[in-house]
Amino acid sequence: MTGVETRGGARDSLFLLADIRVEQSLDVHRVRVRNLSDGGMMAEGNLRVQRGHRVEVSLRNVGNVPGSVAWVQDDRFGIAFDEAVDSQKARLPLQGGELLDAAVITPSWSQSSPQPLQPSTARKI
Repeated sequence: MTGVETRGGARDSLFLLADIRVEQSLDVHRVRVRNLSDGGMMAEGNLRVQRGHRVEVSLRNVGNVPGSVAWVQDDRFGIAFDEAVDSQKARLPLQGGELLDAAVITPSWSQSSPQPLQPSTARKI
């Protein structure tokens, strides 16, 4: 990893537990969520994953979220979600017996990465 900040969305540090299932495995692993944004998360745990692995994360109040491992460093790794989620729901206390609506939402410009530059619209300086 480099010292250059490449992430596009706002994220908050927190401490949550989540369950992760790695591609084509039936085993579920408990990990610590160190930070979470609408587009991804950083997890920590005794789980050996590699960049590119497909995963499904079970976040409280959000549900099962598919994504892929974006980076790995020691026992920490980043996951990029396939679709944006409402990360604020994971911060809410658990409601006894109450099911929340699906947490997949339409990404907002304030939380998503900028679109890639199109060479046909670029201007030389």
